[in-house]
Amino acid sequence: MNAVPEPQFGERLNEAQREAATYGQVDERRFKAGPLLIIAGAGTGKTNTLAHRVAHLLLSEVHPERIALMTFSRRAATEMLLRAESITARSMAARSARGTDATRRMWSGTFHSIANRLLREFASTIGMEPTFSVIDRGDSGDLIDIQRQALNLGKLGKRFPRKDTCLAIYSHRVNTRASLSDTMESAYPWCAEWESELNQLFRKYVAAKQAQQMLDYDDLLLYWHALVQEPSVAEVIGSRFDHVLVDEYQDTNTLQAEILLALKPDGDGLCVVGDDAQSIYSFRAATVDNILGFADQFTPKAGVVTLSDNYRSVQPVLDAANRLMTEGETGFDKNLRSTRGSGQKPKYVMVDDDHHQALYVVENILAKREEGTRLRDQAVLMRKSSDSDALEVELVRRDIPYVKYGGLKFLESAHVKDVLGILRFVDNPRNRIAAFRTLQLLPGVGPANAEKCLEALEAANYLHTALASVDMPAAAREEWETLRGLIIDLAAESTWAGQMTRVRHWYEPHIERLHGAAHVRAGDIEQLEAIALRHPSRDQFLTELTLDPPNASSDEAGDPLKDEDYLILSTVHSAKGQEWDTVSVLNVTDGTFPSEFSADDADQVEEERRLLYVAMTRAKYELSLVAPHKHYITEQRRFGAKHLYGARSRFMTDTLLECFESTSWTDGPGVAAKDASISNVKIDVGAKMRSMWDE
Repeated sequence: MNAVPEPQFGERLNEAQREAATYGQVDERRFKAGPLLIIAGAGTGKTNTLAHRVAHLLLSEVHPERIALMTFSRRAATEMLLRAESITARSMAARSARGTDATRRMWSGTFHSIANRLLREFASTIGMEPTFSVIDRGDSGDLIDIQRQALNLGKLGKRFPRKDTCLAIYSHRVNTRASLSDTMESAYPWCAEWESELNQLFRKYVAAKQAQQMLDYDDLLLYWHALVQEPSVAEVIGSRFDHVLVDEYQDTNTLQAEILLALKPDGDGLCVVGDDAQSIYSFRAATVDNILGFADQFTPKAGVVTLSDNYRSVQPVLDAANRLMTEGETGFDKNLRSTRGSGQKPKYVMVDDDHHQALYVVENILAKREEGTRLRDQAVLMRKSSDSDALEVELVRRDIPYVKYGGLKFLESAHVKDVLGILRFVDNPRNRIAAFRTLQLLPGVGPANAEKCLEALEAANYLHTALASVDMPAAAREEWETLRGLIIDLAAESTWAGQMTRVRHWYEPHIERLHGAAHVRAGDIEQLEAIALRHPSRDQFLTELTLDPPNASSDEAGDPLKDEDYLILSTVHSAKGQEWDTVSVLNVTDGTFPSEFSADDADQVEEERRLLYVAMTRAKYELSLVAPHKHYITEQRRFGAKHLYGARSRFMTDTLLECFESTSWTDGPGVAAKDASISNVKIDVGAKMRSMWDE
């Protein structure tokens, strides 16, 4: 039997994908390319196209060390490189130096992970030690709260922003490069009166981080940005890379765009991929203007390739998504075309209230399961995590397991933060947040005892061995002897293997005293240990876990991963990049789509349109938008109101509804909104009402 020949490079790409993957030319025996913008509509094979471009660069003998690939998750980078490796190997008929090893030698990962790598290399240039710690959002909030309390900002007689709001203001301001006053005017107007106090708070927060050799999530970009604002340094770093590829460019913020411009001021070798219609992260300071203005920034050199062939959804779903976006005010013109052909129209389902919405969705899910669609091939999407509360109650009642994305994150759990706090204290004794958390795990130890311990540590120039001379209250002495011995031993060890296990063994006996539900929490710590085994060092484990944390949670329906199947619940923001056979979107009413908080801002309304577009384009075959007539509002009951009426979403125009099958649903199968037998009957109710007042 003759072997089936391996496909040649690009053989399975469509014309536009092939153009994007091979854009550029050989000049002076080197492959060069000017600035390139790839507009990749939903489901158009963006990842495959970008992976082929990476493979093409390797096949064109571009040295892998001179290629940088920046993504928004480590998983995306890994998937892209695996595909590129496979494509390269197939095209060369054998694995070689430009196969497996080549992708490992590339600079690849998230913006923040690449920043972390560069900043450690250039630590002396920016006034840091190479061993600086990267703290997560939770620790950042705790540190800012310490400074907030030190300034007595919570005791000014009026409502001062809480720590999470303070951190959000800080993050928004530094990522947008806007002034503090502009940030508060545009995003936090109720905080405007506190501008002076917030400025003072942020100054102390920055000083505290620097004193403790810590960088937060935003600092990684801030310090990288500061590094490349020095022209000589920018030239050194930029000259390392002949090609810089950026995925999900629509999600970049001003800071990231300025970093890229500093690295590649003329745009040569810069390739960005994204979809302006999926720009939905302005709350993280992302700006759609980056992708909309990319070509103009490098005119006339910039090339633009648009991918429009959709490999995910049937055409009726795309017709609705296309219509939704054509009614918007901004964006590139694109019309998604399905390679899957036709299918049934998406549904616009009107229900009485949240309870009936949950019943409809569950009945539909079970019906699809009986027809052969697995639970894990179905998803329920929502604008915010709490929108699924009523549905989750019904899922538990019906014994339907599920995983939820966009709710409580794994690393936000107190017991997980405890264990990571111990490791962070071992890794960086200057990290006061980690130290305070670790020391207060001991019985009878509060802030005062913890502070005395840290003072002794500081006096000894932050040598862990100084802990041996620190005494603790009687209730804690036995456990303190064990804990400090563990910390001193781990700090002195050069081998990472087994350290996480030792920390787990010390911590597990304390779970019940600290938090309760020991058996459940112990399972999470074991999961954390399994993650640790995949990292070669403690600092890499802590840093990468901070930069790319797990984000799924399950609820009382039981552990879904131990069941035969499980449903997916997700916020729309967390669903981006995913796809399912069947998708239901909850609460498609005005006030949710678009959010009530965006109603007075035209730009925000357009982002809400894009959010609905992202939700709709997750569906392969069947899509349902569910619109409750009433919403029960717990907070309103003290005023006598039990519910609010939901108006039809302003996005669901009459022309858009033509793309849907509109139905109503009560406690049973859907009933057509218009019975065919009376579809031609017209009643002039207006005339009847006017005639009541005829003399």
